[in-house]
Amino acid sequence: MTVETNLPVDQEYIRSFSAEKGEAQWLADLRLAALDKAEELPLPIAEKTKINKWNFTQFTSHSVKSEPFASLGELPEELKSLINVEEVNKNLYIQRNQTPAFLSVSQDLTDQGVIFTDIATAVKEHGDLVQKYFMTDAVKPDEHKLTALHAALVNGGAFLYVPKNVEVKEPIQAVYVHDNEEAALFNHVLIVADDNSVVTYVENYVSTVAPESGVANIIAEVIAGTNTKVVYGAVDNLASGVTTYVNRRGTAGRDARIEWALGMMNDGDTVSENVTNLMGDGSFADTKQVVVGRGNQSENFTTKVVHFGKNTEGFILKHGVMKDAAKSIFNGIGKIEHGASKSNAVQESRVLMLSEKARGDANPILLIDEDDVTAGHAASVGRVDPLQLYYLMSRGITQQEAERLVIHGFLAPVVEKLPIEGVKKQLTEVIERKVR
Repeated sequence: MTVETNLPVDQEYIRSFSAEKGEAQWLADLRLAALDKAEELPLPIAEKTKINKWNFTQFTSHSVKSEPFASLGELPEELKSLINVEEVNKNLYIQRNQTPAFLSVSQDLTDQGVIFTDIATAVKEHGDLVQKYFMTDAVKPDEHKLTALHAALVNGGAFLYVPKNVEVKEPIQAVYVHDNEEAALFNHVLIVADDNSVVTYVENYVSTVAPESGVANIIAEVIAGTNTKVVYGAVDNLASGVTTYVNRRGTAGRDARIEWALGMMNDGDTVSENVTNLMGDGSFADTKQVVVGRGNQSENFTTKVVHFGKNTEGFILKHGVMKDAAKSIFNGIGKIEHGASKSNAVQESRVLMLSEKARGDANPILLIDEDDVTAGHAASVGRVDPLQLYYLMSRGITQQEAERLVIHGFLAPVVEKLPIEGVKKQLTEVIERKVR
């Protein structure tokens, strides 16, 4: 029976797509059930942002076939700056639209039992492991319409598994290239770090085309076991015509650490959720996020740390720059559940506006259900300080250059936390282009 939907797909398409991919029955069933739920579930609540008229569903192609890259030398110049093409043992995955286009994993990691591959291959070759964690804990299909659509339509992404007691010393990187105007991105990233492991994962989203109407629905799940450390860095740089929903969520076990360093550089309308659930005693979360908005785009960012375990610590630091007529909402939420005694929740949100029409709104929220805790927040929204500009200009610097220096200084606390030099360079270049 076909489901009536406003999507350009139905249940018959989902069955055919899943069969063509050779997927296990559990994933096919999950897709079909999620498509049913997508019909009845509401959109997520995005405080002070009207997303009900945004395009999350209308796209041309869910399954674009793109050519892979035989070697890193074939990459376009704008991608070569993100990676070191001369590094033979680079742990790198490149996805071109919806097609796995390049994969390199060092023999050292393979010998230690580390798994790093595209999500479709992981489902085939490591099905039991993927099934255990895929949208079962951190993010669930029935949360709202966009998580249900994602579960039904996943067509790309990566899987990373780090076994117990393994420390991955070099960062692992994924690059998602959007170079086909018709391609819709439904990427799922699943990272599982077993007990006493350490890993750094960094991803880039890059558009080399500018579609009039595109869709990206991205979910990342990070599962951090006991006494693990996961560093997750990202630079999102999708084009102005792409409406983006991105949900990055982590679950931390006892004494685990999850650190986020996120550069949100999309040029299109964006709604973002970043949530860390501190389940185990002594767990830790640190989120650093930088945003630059321009043109007429509208963005809504919710960053949340929820404390369940005792002696947990959660830190949120967000800096955003808005120019032209761009609008942004920054929601920072620190929630300490009953029983999470001796926990600490701290957050800071700063928004800098560069023009009269630009708008920024910073909303710090603390929800405390336990007495023996500490918590604090700070928020500010304002324009470039004329005294800072005057000081720089009095040293012979032009006004344009002075403003540029102030903006880079304002965003530096987040930029400097990104763990790969090539990614830092890319983010700095994107910021430079956008603020000019």
